[in-house]
Amino acid sequence: MARKQGQIIARGQSTWLVRIYQGRDPQTGTRKYLNQTIHGPLREAQRFLNLKLQQRDKTGSPRAAAISLNQFLDQWLTSVARPKLRARTFHDYETLLRLYIRPVLGTRLIGTIGQMDMQELYAQMFERGLSARTIEYTNAVLESAFRQAVRWRMLAEDPCAGVDLPRVKRKEMDALCVEECRQFLAVAAAESEWFALFALALTTGMRPSEYLALKWSDIGWQRGTASVSRTIQVSRSAWTFDDTKRKRSRRIVKLQNFVLEALRGLQNKQGIGVEGNCCSAHKLIFVTQAGMPPTQRVVKREFRRLLAKAGIRPVRLYDLRHTAATLGIAAGVSVKVISDLLGHASISFTLERYSHVLPSIQDEAAAKVEKLLVA
Repeated sequence: MARKQGQIIARGQSTWLVRIYQGRDPQTGTRKYLNQTIHGPLREAQRFLNLKLQQRDKTGSPRAAAISLNQFLDQWLTSVARPKLRARTFHDYETLLRLYIRPVLGTRLIGTIGQMDMQELYAQMFERGLSARTIEYTNAVLESAFRQAVRWRMLAEDPCAGVDLPRVKRKEMDALCVEECRQFLAVAAAESEWFALFALALTTGMRPSEYLALKWSDIGWQRGTASVSRTIQVSRSAWTFDDTKRKRSRRIVKLQNFVLEALRGLQNKQGIGVEGNCCSAHKLIFVTQAGMPPTQRVVKREFRRLLAKAGIRPVRLYDLRHTAATLGIAAGVSVKVISDLLGHASISFTLERYSHVLPSIQDEAAAKVEKLLVA
């Protein structure tokens, strides 16, 4: 049960004790109260209680005034953020706070930070040339921390609430056309040991962290499918598995026949039978000659080399995901199927993301319906 924020206790005829909870002492942890005796009718005691509660809500609690933002962020990251975030996301949180928040506001008492401080901070970040997306993400991280401070009754309100942020310009997606896809695959098949990887990425729309995490045991040879159930984070010295981006990202993806053939060839090259054995079947599919999973930097470098070799304009490695979606929609595949293929949070997100492809599909659909009606 939530603790009462204020009480009025009768102490005699026309005498009242007003008692207001002020949080816990930061050193001892004991509860602290403001006690005040009021003489007069009950409405005078109620008026006094309301006034003090309003004053406390404006200034924050005593506990908030006794802790710096750095101290609070350390506690929040350890007890709240780390248990619920993926390792990569937690690292991003720490980095944003370390680079942009702690140097400016870290030593300030948390209860003294207001909306004007946040507005000024974001204006300074923008003047330094930081992107609107970086500022938006930084605000989202800090807002999450401040909302927790409000829930812990350390702050009366979130100082990030209502702050105006620079307008984020959505980056236009770039996708390869059909002819470019053919050229790229032909060059990759002839020039690269990573042909199976790029063929898989181009046709399934998996995220790089997803297809680099695939194991041979994830391939359903009979049905021709791949099971996406994890991601991988790779650095120069180590690698770790992590959960998928969201629950819907765990999915079964149908593989095209030529992709299956490329995977069979890669499996034979690694000295593993098609069915694999008890141990080898659980090995990662894509590994370097040293037996380590490649970093995304290595894959991107090879991707750029193959694009140049094929005479194709430079696009991002992640644009293979957009290419897979665009080709599927252009081929008349249901948006629901595309959404499931990509592991999107919802169909509406897929529709919004690829709305630029839909008009041509609608034109074709309209023409087909008209052909049925006007024979």
